[in-house]
Amino acid sequence: MQLKQTLKFAAFAVSAFGMVCSAQAADKVYQVGSNMAFAPFEFVEDGKPAGFDMDLIVAIMKTQGAEVQLNNLPFDGLIPALQAGTIDIAMSGMTITEERKKRVSFSEPYYDNGLVVLVRAADKDKFKSIDDIKGKTLCAQIGTTGAITAGKMSGKNVKLFNNGPEAFMELNNKGCDAVVHDKPVVNYYVAKRGDKDVVVLPGQLNSEQTGIAVAKDNKELLKMVNDGLKAVKENGEYDRLYKKWFGQ
Repeated sequence: MQLKQTLKFAAFAVSAFGMVCSAQAADKVYQVGSNMAFAPFEFVEDGKPAGFDMDLIVAIMKTQGAEVQLNNLPFDGLIPALQAGTIDIAMSGMTITEERKKRVSFSEPYYDNGLVVLVRAADKDKFKSIDDIKGKTLCAQIGTTGAITAGKMSGKNVKLFNNGPEAFMELNNKGCDAVVHDKPVVNYYVAKRGDKDVVVLPGQLNSEQTGIAVAKDNKELLKMVNDGLKAVKENGEYDRLYKKWFGQ
C-alpha cells in the first residue's frame, strides 16, 4: 500500500502537569511528535492524547520545568519532522536502530520491546510457529521494524499500512495471512477487543529497545530528556505509569 507522507499534524496542547492548556502559557513549549494509533503507548481517547508514552513524556519534561505540545503525525513522518525542525521530540514507541541513529539521537532506552506475529484463529493449525509464516502475505505498519522484518521474511509479499489497527483490519478481512507488530500493542489490541478470531503465535521474532528521539545535533535537549527519564525512574513515576498502562 503506497501512503502519501505528510507533515501536517493535529496538535494537542498539554502542560507538564498533564492539563490541557494554551501553548502561550509557557516560555518554552517543546513540540512532541507521535503516531497516536499505537495503544497502549499512544492513542486518542475522548479527543485527547492518551497512553504510556504520552504520560511519560509529560512527566519527563515536568521534571525539567518544561511543557510539551503533543502532535499526531504519521510514523514515517516523525524523523523527517525532527530533521526539518517541525518537532523537537519524537515519542512514539520508536525502536532504537543503527540506521535511525544515523539520522537522529536517541535517549537512554525506556522500554524493552519485541515483535510478535498475529494470525486468524481459523489458521492456528496451519501456522503453528513463527517459521510457518515465512513467504506468506504479511501486513505491517509502514516505517517500522515490523515492516523491515516482514520484508526479510516474505520479500515483496508485504502489505504496508499507516498504523497497526489498519493492518489488524486487513488480517480480519483475510487480506493477509499474518501481522508482524510490537508485542505490547498486539496484546493490548487482542485484550481490549476480546477478539477470539485472532491469536498470537508463540515466541518473539526479536528483542528491541525503545527510545525517545531528538534532532541529531540537539545535545542540550537530549540531556534534558535523559535527565528527566532518570528523575521519573528515581521518583517512582515511571513505575506508576508502567503499572497503569501495562498492569504489571
